Amino acid sequence: MGTSVNGRRAYIGSFTTAGGLGITTASVDPDSGALTPLYSTDAVPNPSYLAPSPDGRHLYAVSETPDGAAAAFALTARGPELLAPAVPVDGADPTHLTLADGRLITANYSSGSVSTLPVRDDGTLSGPATVLAHQGNGPRTDRQEGPHAHAVVPDPSGRWLLSVDLGTDSVRSCALGTGDGTLTVHAEARLRPGSGPRHLAFHPRGDRAYVINELDPTVTVCRWDAGRGVLTPLGETRLLPDGAAEGSASEDSARSGGGTQGSSTFPSELVLSRDGRFAWAANRGHDSLAVLSLGASGDTAALVTTVPCGGHWPRDLTLHPDGRHLYAANERSGDVTWFTVDPATGIPVRTGSVQAPAASCVVFG
Repeated sequence: MGTSVNGRRAYIGSFTTAGGLGITTASVDPDSGALTPLYSTDAVPNPSYLAPSPDGRHLYAVSETPDGAAAAFALTARGPELLAPAVPVDGADPTHLTLADGRLITANYSSGSVSTLPVRDDGTLSGPATVLAHQGNGPRTDRQEGPHAHAVVPDPSGRWLLSVDLGTDSVRSCALGTGDGTLTVHAEARLRPGSGPRHLAFHPRGDRAYVINELDPTVTVCRWDAGRGVLTPLGETRLLPDGAAEGSASEDSARSGGGTQGSSTFPSELVLSRDGRFAWAANRGHDSLAVLSLGASGDTAALVTTVPCGGHWPRDLTLHPDGRHLYAANERSGDVTWFTVDPATGIPVRTGSVQAPAASCVVFG
């Protein structure tokens, strides 16, 4: 139901409080990867992160507001249509969500918590939310005064949920499939103090994971043991060339990626190629995409180069399901740019862009 005549649609999330259109539906050219906007809905405020259902019938969105909510949409021939009023997540400023084990799970940045909502058979959400509160802090007093959950990612085995916390410099693993929907911390991987982990991506093989750090422009390579539910950091790679000018922080609010200490580049998202040879990271401030070459074992990541992101403040980076095109949602310049990836080198070449005010993410359905 969510497909266009060429078999694929894109959905662009945005911040309505910054002039965004809500959720924009776009057609996708199967050859060039070009996006053409078709329809927008502002049925919920600040749908900053989106997740389509595996069957392509529904789309889920956070409402990144102090009151925090999540919403379910039906994917119709026109575009997303709100199924029911948004459901509170009992957490502040949810930034990320995922579907796992018949539930919708959100990472709530300002309250430093993870919320779980059951998904009914018709795709709607029910409440109240079950909430797991994170505890702890970090050395960066401007950004790590307490926990700040930023992403929730199910592992490839489907047994575990990993929650990435910028405020505590850690990644927590929780068991899925417990029946009552309650999440409890099974293990906690400690990353370098002050690194500020933001998002996580798994190697296609499933035994390695890569954590992108927001407060220091690095990615942490980790070993993942699905049998034990344990993440082990192995090493870090810097996401900027030696001597690179990082750009200006120019951020009034620490909430949206700035601050007064440390780096003025704030990485946002990391994606891996389908064959596990390359990874790409978005660098806000430096306004670039970092190209990483991954070792055959997955234990190393080497910076190949950086290329301009085509706009300003790339909040999200997405790989098209066919693996040939990358999409950067440039929040402050209000556009989405797309790139064709050289399969031999992994280097992306910009091939187009489309206006998208306050763009925050791109997903495909």
